[in-house]
Amino acid sequence: MIEQVEGIILNEKSYGETSKIVNLLTKEYGIIGLMAKGAKQMKSPLRSVTGKLTYGKFYIIYKKDKLSLLTNADVLHYFKEIKRDIDRISYASFLLELTEQVSRHTDSHALYDLLISALIKIDEGFDPMVITNIIELKYLDFLGVMPILDGCAICGNQTGIVTLSSSSGGYVCKHCLKQQEHIVDIKVIKLIRMFYYVDIAKIEKLEIKPLYKHQINTFLDEYYDRYTGLYLKSKDFIKNLHKIIK
Repeated sequence: MIEQVEGIILNEKSYGETSKIVNLLTKEYGIIGLMAKGAKQMKSPLRSVTGKLTYGKFYIIYKKDKLSLLTNADVLHYFKEIKRDIDRISYASFLLELTEQVSRHTDSHALYDLLISALIKIDEGFDPMVITNIIELKYLDFLGVMPILDGCAICGNQTGIVTLSSSSGGYVCKHCLKQQEHIVDIKVIKLIRMFYYVDIAKIEKLEIKPLYKHQINTFLDEYYDRYTGLYLKSKDFIKNLHKIIK
């Protein structure tokens, strides 16, 4: 029986000479593997709808805990602006890979909505690093390692917060500040808390100074390395890309 699911393709790989297997993140079932028979053939209707970042309605023969079969698909959003820009596509690819990794730790449907909202905002021209950092922060909740952002991670004091520290696990107040830690601007303290609570789909304006972006991004990179155990090749690509651009 053919059923319709909404989803986005996280990755694809060849199967034989003419077919593909794709991993599809869906609202209904989480991540499912799909066999797309003949999708590599030039005249196949599946050829154009089985690439990474394809977001649409997929018509499938669903098989629980097995490889399901893709029969057709209707694209809902082409993400044309993302695909035209190497910086945007790099962050989008990272978000797809990160979402796949995080989904192994939760069955929450919230991942799907967060990912789609983020990709739409990046396609609309919002800063891809900032949007990605917002997602990274929110995903830490699903991984069970959310930094402490409602008081000092060491003593619990809610006043006198002066920095973010990955080693300490979040906010640090002036009384607990270690000698080697750098004080960040008060706006960074407020911004990262805003990142956690903001509804991405409702963002209409996003202007953040480069220094603030760098400090938040550095904190999240260090935090992920220290607490999540996740290694993502797409993150390395972004870092290397930025070195080239500089």
